[in-house]
Amino acid sequence: MQNPITISAKVNAPIEKVWEVWNAPEHIENWNTASEDWHTTSAKNDLKKGGKLSYRMESKDGSRGFDFEGVYDEVKPNKSFSYKLTDGRKVSANFKEKDNTTLIEENFEAEQQNSRELQQQGWQAILNNFKKYVENLK
Repeated sequence: MQNPITISAKVNAPIEKVWEVWNAPEHIENWNTASEDWHTTSAKNDLKKGGKLSYRMESKDGSRGFDFEGVYDEVKPNKSFSYKLTDGRKVSANFKEKDNTTLIEENFEAEQQNSRELQQQGWQAILNNFKKYVENLK
């Protein structure tokens, strides 16, 4: 992975629950947003080597949107996965459980349009939203 950006979060939930919520489309549509003015309108996730992930992200006012898509290179259930985005950038995530909490560490290659800092802030905001969502599930 070339010049990756790393983000992380400690989620107060067991790894099985974290893994399920991270990968289930019905959950992805609820947590996958960096700010209140955006949302994920659809999510598909074929969680296996060669499987495709596809999220449609749009501003709530309908003025902007994009597809976030990739193909899995590797999937180790409840441990890790890696995929390649349609623009060729690589992404990986590792999940480690300790004392009924799960540490998520995500690495991704930066794109050229936005600053590294902005990309790190955006991806971290999504991860923070995931943490909040999981911890508030009953």
